[in-house]
Amino acid sequence: MANFLLAAVLLLFGSLTAAKTVTYDFNVGWVTANPDGLAERKVVGINGQWPLPVIEVDKGDRLVVNMYNGLGDKNASIHFHGMYQTDTSNMDGPSMVTQCPIGPGSSFTYNFTVNQNGTYWYHCHTDFCYPDGYRQALIVHDRDAYFNDDYEEEFTVTISDWYHDFVEDIRFLSLYNPTGAEPVPNSFLLNDTQHSSLRVKPNTTYLIRLINIGAFVSQFFYIEDHTFKIVEIDGIYTEPTEADTLYISVAQRYSILLTTKNSTDKNYPIVTVADSDLLDVISPDLQLNNTNWLEYNADAAHAQAVMTVDASSEIVPFDDITLVPHDHMELLPEPDFEINVTVIMGNLRNGFGYAFLNDITYTAPKVPTLYTVMSSSGMATNADIYGDYTHPMVLQKNDVVQLVLNNADGGSHPFHLHGHNFQVIDRQPPYGEHFYDFVDGDPVAFDPNNHSAFPAFPARRDTFVLPPQGYYVIRFVADNPGVWMFHCHIDWHLAQGLAMTLIEAPLEIQQRHQIPQQHYDVCRAAGVPFVGNAAADTFDLTDLSGQNTQVAPLPGGFTARGIVALVFSCISAFLGMGFITVYGLSEPKVSKRNLTSSPGDEVSSENEAVPSASVEPKHAAAATSQG
Repeated sequence: MANFLLAAVLLLFGSLTAAKTVTYDFNVGWVTANPDGLAERKVVGINGQWPLPVIEVDKGDRLVVNMYNGLGDKNASIHFHGMYQTDTSNMDGPSMVTQCPIGPGSSFTYNFTVNQNGTYWYHCHTDFCYPDGYRQALIVHDRDAYFNDDYEEEFTVTISDWYHDFVEDIRFLSLYNPTGAEPVPNSFLLNDTQHSSLRVKPNTTYLIRLINIGAFVSQFFYIEDHTFKIVEIDGIYTEPTEADTLYISVAQRYSILLTTKNSTDKNYPIVTVADSDLLDVISPDLQLNNTNWLEYNADAAHAQAVMTVDASSEIVPFDDITLVPHDHMELLPEPDFEINVTVIMGNLRNGFGYAFLNDITYTAPKVPTLYTVMSSSGMATNADIYGDYTHPMVLQKNDVVQLVLNNADGGSHPFHLHGHNFQVIDRQPPYGEHFYDFVDGDPVAFDPNNHSAFPAFPARRDTFVLPPQGYYVIRFVADNPGVWMFHCHIDWHLAQGLAMTLIEAPLEIQQRHQIPQQHYDVCRAAGVPFVGNAAADTFDLTDLSGQNTQVAPLPGGFTARGIVALVFSCISAFLGMGFITVYGLSEPKVSKRNLTSSPGDEVSSENEAVPSASVEPKHAAAATSQG
């Protein structure tokens, strides 16, 4: 018995002494880069460099990131994607949700303990800025991972889409884009470059961490003539599962074990293929299929992958819903609380294309939601104080929450939940010959009385793709008090408002969270209030008369096509009237030989048309509480 106690004490002491503090000092500023060799542009760098540094810690470490915003003209923040932030949701990073935006010249310290393992990433979560380069991998090493003895070395591989224009220069939310068509990237990168190689030895097993750090496009991934074993998705270890092709949406991560061939005769293409179903327009010069190499022999040929120009319709990837977690966590019991929302794309009165969950397009409050929790005492359990347009849901501690996400849109949406992973218990349409095929006919919503059997050990991850015109159902336990976003991780869709806010155990948040004074100082510097309800009212928390509101709905009867026709008809009409006015006001020129008049110089007038467009979004099922 004494020996057992001694061993336990030594084990505990060893685990405590092994943990350390890992500190990064980030000066965020502009640098220039040309990752695809096609266009040099300004990108967001750190400490004068781009690509950005990979953050690496061990499980149990304390991570401290001292960030200074040296951009000069832009706000910023950092979201540590996939970090649960237990008792530290104030370190989660989304502006106006858990913190104020960090203005130029301000500093902000992120400080939290990493009690989890696996493959993650970090990115800006302010003003939709991470397509400008502000994103990179975050790796949490685990000395106790069950597959540690199965590999010799590891690689981290990021894939991403790339734009040559600044986000702010892309006309997306605009009268000129009433259908909400997403901007098509200019190229696709692997490890922030193209035509690169991973140097490997023969007959050796490698752990390869794959992360899609893009803003929009999902990509297929495979290595010619190789298979591999999936051992992790989004920080959750899985039973080792053989596969040869993956579909990786933005924000998703996989870890795979790959054993090389016992030969150095040739090199093999690492192939990434953009999912062209997501793209409205594909220009002839856009390279959807890209080749990098698994390099066995630097002197051997580096051949391009042989495939059609657009092979995405022919690729059959592994179905992630079938993966079994290594811990064999069982299906959670029937939910205590259910959230039922539907994705709808539509237009509002200004003519812009927006995204909705039910009839709400997320609109940021005047006070960050977490700070409303911290300053509202017992009223924190009242969802109304968080505003009508943050789409708030107050969760009770330790409730089993079921979230039903229906899709009335013809596009897919990778939804991410902050602060949690979740069990994926159902998805339609079922896996078919092409990943996430469109459902024929009308959208199919989840029917609680008619569905396939839920798995005994559901796959878990923090980002899962909602299929076109289908649905998915997830469950998680509300055991992490904090303010958490649930949103589509296509950055353009987040800009359109495809998000909602979960306020989990708000009275527990007040007891457990400590907001550093520096964070409130950042608010003051940015001119953002940090007490009161969503309208910044500190006297009557139920008075939301000054809250930020979404744009008013359209009158009934308009369609997106109608908006386009009306906008350009109005523009043409205004231009025509301008020409007539200029012509009428021009003085005639008199000739000695004959009397003639000629119009004056042409003048164009760019007047914005009165916006109108498609059908007003309809209410879908609201959140319901069960017992």
